[in-house]
Amino acid sequence: MDVIALVRQLGAALQQDDRYLKFQEARKANDADEELNALIGKINLVQMSYQQEAAKSDANEQKLQAYDKEFNEIYGQVMLNANMQAYEVARGEVDELMNYIVGILSMCVNGEDPETCEPPKEHEHNCGGECSSCSGC
Repeated sequence: MDVIALVRQLGAALQQDDRYLKFQEARKANDADEELNALIGKINLVQMSYQQEAAKSDANEQKLQAYDKEFNEIYGQVMLNANMQAYEVARGEVDELMNYIVGILSMCVNGEDPETCEPPKEHEHNCGGECSSCSGC
């Protein structure tokens, strides 16, 4: 049995999954959103300006704070954009699916039964809800 061939089949199946298709639609909507792309362009320029100033031996702290403030303001506008919000939701669903798949594979590598192993769902812990005993919450 060729494991790589099976992974490629899994990849093809993933590309047919509704979560993946929704993610691709959201990505296309972002790419077509001129206002969103203008904001992303601005945020990239602010980030480059910040990095250039921070790299100076005599970096101006006031400039850095102004860049940081401008970055946060633009970032807030980006995250309020409806297309970006839809993209983030869709990306989260694909990330959750991928984490689940990797969790199953990891359990199999550790000897678990591929037919029955069940990784914990995101934000699910087996600690009884008491977060002081771990940093997983």
